[in-house]
Amino acid sequence: MEQTYDLAVIGSGPGGYVAAIRAAQLKMRTALIEEDKLGGICLNWGCIPTKALLKSAETYALLKHVDEFGLKADNTSFDFTKIIQRSRKVAELNSKGVEFLMKKNKIDVFNGRGKIKNRSSIEVSARDGKKSSVSCKNIIIATGGRPRTIPGVEIDGHTVIEYRKAMSLESQPKSMIIIGAGAIGIEFAYFYNELGTRITVIEMLDSILPIEDKEITTILARTFKKSKIGIHTSTRVEVVKKIKEGVEVVFTKDGKKDTVTAELTLMAIGIQGNVENLGLEENGIKADRGFLSVNQWYETKTPGIYAIGDIIGPPLLAHVASHEGIICVEKLAGIPAHPLDYGSIPGCTYCQPQVASIGLTEEKAKAAGHEIRIGRFPYAASGKARAIGEREGLVKLIFDKKYGELLGAHIIGAEATELIAELGIAKSLETTAVELAKTIHAHPTLAEMIMEAAGDSLGESIHI
Repeated sequence: MEQTYDLAVIGSGPGGYVAAIRAAQLKMRTALIEEDKLGGICLNWGCIPTKALLKSAETYALLKHVDEFGLKADNTSFDFTKIIQRSRKVAELNSKGVEFLMKKNKIDVFNGRGKIKNRSSIEVSARDGKKSSVSCKNIIIATGGRPRTIPGVEIDGHTVIEYRKAMSLESQPKSMIIIGAGAIGIEFAYFYNELGTRITVIEMLDSILPIEDKEITTILARTFKKSKIGIHTSTRVEVVKKIKEGVEVVFTKDGKKDTVTAELTLMAIGIQGNVENLGLEENGIKADRGFLSVNQWYETKTPGIYAIGDIIGPPLLAHVASHEGIICVEKLAGIPAHPLDYGSIPGCTYCQPQVASIGLTEEKAKAAGHEIRIGRFPYAASGKARAIGEREGLVKLIFDKKYGELLGAHIIGAEATELIAELGIAKSLETTAVELAKTIHAHPTLAEMIMEAAGDSLGESIHI
């Protein structure tokens, strides 16, 4: 007899598989539907394998400067193919880890493309053409997103590529144009440049990492330019042409047209939701500019059908999708739940130097009408940063002047993506500048810079 599941999840990325596990923990009979490898883009083609690539580039960069530490490493080189292979192996291990978690939590996995027939039934089409049906009481759509492109520009996988191809190229290109300077574009710019590929970055907005604090992105842009990465901001791409040598990009900057050529172009201008062929419109759900609309508990306009992750729009982050899935499932299970605070989402970019942030930028804090205090502490003044050879960077904290509340935190430098966690907790607990400044931090650590920056906002920093 066909069993009825309490919950069926379409998509096994960090939103879908986490939602499925939490549902199983809450004793809900759960089905997970996935047409490809478990783990979605994040584990297979995004967060995890890109960090493996970046670690290779970071290690190679360190080897080129080990003499600064009194060490010798002569004739350093790299094997591009092995770098790519290691990244793919890391991705495979993570996907197998999700397979284990599904078995551990007794979640039934259906391999195939899911299409909603009605609010209580999903048709699953396997690759071999066989079809099956999943009956369920509730549905979560977690199908993620895919790269956008410029109108009229085809991503052909040869001269114009997207991030999947960029992390699985058979050979290293001598030159690359990256269109889009968000986290994806900047991480690939760092990776390929470090290995010797000539990189040009083109961004339509006025800075790289345009959602980050401008003081931080100015530091990053200066560092990238020192590394001979070409950067064009406030620049509009007009045409992408295939030529004999690869590709030519025509762009407009300051009212003037110019061109740049390279072996290939990486399209990194953003993500659109995978909303097609899901049976949405037949069930009263319409996409708006490639994304689905939901309420604070992630329910669509059709009762019993929910959506989480990239398919509901920005912020397009794996950890956001996971938390949305947990909140959605707990609300379904009748557990007291709180809506997600989208103003307290940490964002990380894993280039070198790393960039991490949470909350308001200086620009947004002022625009919101806050009277602010800013505390800064440079890596160059940190004993630990000097000891490990990482003197480039800055910790910048933004506080409300009247109440001392932490409004935003921005870090550029070594281990920024780890340091930001402390500030996430601080913001969630409504910690003040005084409390951060008076909390004893171990010495010597990079984390001391957070205490010092808080002290600086009060005029009490000791080491600057």
